[in-house]
Amino acid sequence: MYFAALLARTEDGWEASDTELDDVETLSDLADLAREASVDDDTVLVFIEQEDAWFGVVRVDGEEDPRIYVSDGAAAARSSYGEILLTDELLGREPGDDDVADLDSLDLDGTEDGDPEEETDDEEEDDVGTTSKGATVLAGPIGDREVLTDLGVNEKELLALDSTDALGEIAEVLGAAEVLETVR
Repeated sequence: MYFAALLARTEDGWEASDTELDDVETLSDLADLAREASVDDDTVLVFIEQEDAWFGVVRVDGEEDPRIYVSDGAAAARSSYGEILLTDELLGREPGDDDVADLDSLDLDGTEDGDPEEETDDEEEDDVGTTSKGATVLAGPIGDREVLTDLGVNEKELLALDSTDALGEIAEVLGAAEVLETVR
């Protein structure tokens, strides 16, 4: 289950609106949607979360490039809405790069040095995710950890948030908890 909302800063405080992401295919589409909600090119925050798995914050300030923070890259990579946020730039890749190795470098028997690998926990699956474009994404936070610093949520506080009600906690600090709750 997903939740997505826009928080637009106005001179009277924050205005919230829920938003459908069905027509959003790229980060550019998402930024355009945020700019449409903007009052006088002021700050708009896009909150996206998937039930206790991950959350993302996209900040759009006027015509500047969006700033993105994702709480768990691997979890987001397994999500169609998360993939919108996992741009090549965010992942530190050149556009068009493939994570697919050439055939000469592949270990086709699935082992290193020909020895069978030992079985490991299923937890290892949670440590990485793969986007539909083939990019491997490690678990953990990625993106701009200072995306909300000037709004009262510093890097340490952002990293300490778990996915249970992170967006509510952020909205509380912003003074927007009530308006966010109205669109939940």
